[in-house]
Amino acid sequence: MKAQDLVEDRGDVSRALFDRIAPRYDLTNRVLSFGQDERWRRRLVKALPARAGLRVLDVATGTGDLAFAMSRDPRVDEVVGVDLSEQMLAVARDKAPDNARITFATGDAMDLGYTAAFDAVTIAFGIRNVSSPIVALRSMKQALRPAGRVLVLEFGEVYAPVRPLYNLYRRHILPVVGGALTREREAYRYLDETIAQFPSGEAFAEKLTEAGFVDPRVVDLALGGVRLYVGDVA
Repeated sequence: MKAQDLVEDRGDVSRALFDRIAPRYDLTNRVLSFGQDERWRRRLVKALPARAGLRVLDVATGTGDLAFAMSRDPRVDEVVGVDLSEQMLAVARDKAPDNARITFATGDAMDLGYTAAFDAVTIAFGIRNVSSPIVALRSMKQALRPAGRVLVLEFGEVYAPVRPLYNLYRRHILPVVGGALTREREAYRYLDETIAQFPSGEAFAEKLTEAGFVDPRVVDLALGGVRLYVGDVA
């Protein structure tokens, strides 16, 4: 299946794709981000609500790296990680320490099925993979308690001076390296397509407002190549 076909059918195809790359997913992330993915997740954790006893839902949790990072924060009492990919969840469960305050379960960002159950909802590098980001954001808002917060970490368009170099890496080097590590080159062509189509920056902040969040903020990371979006519930 071609990358463009993957983009146009993001639900079942995305699940199957992530099932296939799950065993090498963590290593590939470290290599392709030059180890910076851990720093980006730490930045998200810092932006959690500044109060104790947090219950957090991590959407598109993948192999659980963000869920584990949040569970180590003293503000957090419990993390629930959900994902469509059973193979990703299997890797996450294998990595979980015995004392982890984390539950992993199958879950769809478009229909989470929670109402006023969490203090924060997070999603890292997953919102661009859903068929309708606005539907997913509304489902996340429904899952939040009053004074809750959504935190979205996602790839974006880098600043203009470095854009040609970044586009060269994203379109040509990333698929080769990612394909070599996972034997799924089309998966990383798909990554390029979804980044290119994602409404990053202020365009995505407007979607937070449309979904009912207040005071949306955009934090540029990696020269804009990664952005953290923050939205609150009144």
